[in-house]
Amino acid sequence: MWKQFIELFRQVLTLTEDTKQNRAEIKELRKQIDDLAATVQQLAYEIHRVGEREMHEREKFMLRVENQLLKAKRQLPSASDE
Repeated sequence: MWKQFIELFRQVLTLTEDTKQNRAEIKELRKQIDDLAATVQQLAYEIHRVGEREMHEREKFMLRVENQLLKAKRQLPSASDE
């Protein structure tokens, strides 16, 4: 009988220690998940920002090309001049 009681007491102590360790690990994992979520959010923001910058750069490039074409057209002699 005492043997069973002692064994049960050991199991309770072991389970208590395991529970404490699991709580600490869960707390650490939650912190890591929060950090990871913040990193993913920052990365999404940066990707969006880069995409917008690329779009603006393409627009500026197209405007420059259009500008050069218009300048080139003005410099060409007209067909009636020949």
